Amino acid sequence: MNKTVANAHEAVAGIKDNMTLMLGGFGLCGIPENTISELIKLGVRNLTCISNNAGVDDFGLGLLLKSRQIKKMISSYVGENAEFERQLLSGELEVDLIPQGTLAERIRAGGAGIPAFYVPAGYGTEVQIGKEVRLFGEKMYLLEHALTADFAIIKAWKGDTHGNLVFRHTAQNFNKAMAAAGKITIAEVEELVQAGELNPNQIHVPGIYVQRIFKGTDYEKRIEFVTEQK
Repeated sequence: MNKTVANAHEAVAGIKDNMTLMLGGFGLCGIPENTISELIKLGVRNLTCISNNAGVDDFGLGLLLKSRQIKKMISSYVGENAEFERQLLSGELEVDLIPQGTLAERIRAGGAGIPAFYVPAGYGTEVQIGKEVRLFGEKMYLLEHALTADFAIIKAWKGDTHGNLVFRHTAQNFNKAMAAAGKITIAEVEELVQAGELNPNQIHVPGIYVQRIFKGTDYEKRIEFVTEQK
């Protein structure tokens, strides 16, 4: 089955106000640049976005924050985004901050059809508020619920027309788990090849998890902190 669409504009068809989106990436590594840009043009609002972080002020998800299209972030890290921090502290943005490992497992569980699980991370902190607590052995655990989304939007290095994906190095990050957790998964890739051209042993995400795929253009691939040897 050919799952290719022409571009990001066609890929985001059906995304509407008030939807929940998962967006892959870790910092600025492996983020779906083309699709984020298209969401800004589309003008959808009141989005709930699930992502490890929200990019930086002028790039990645930071652009959707700047345009006030996000009403809630479910994420792990605020760090490098001053606008994210400002909206959080001023009460303009709803934020669920989740330990990074828990966030990854909640997404993986959503894709695997596991409704909830117990984890010790966050017990005794603000993360615990409103959650069921249970003793296992001699340790207390929190009940965490799986995460799913209306659309999962991910970025890969290479893909084929059937939606099979290959990532490069750490750009797998949250992209791989999110592919299974969206009702509709959009994949943008740097290289798009015909079905059968990818080495089956190198495929990280099988095409069964991807509904739409397109070849992105003009990737900036920004580096958050450029460090040069003296």
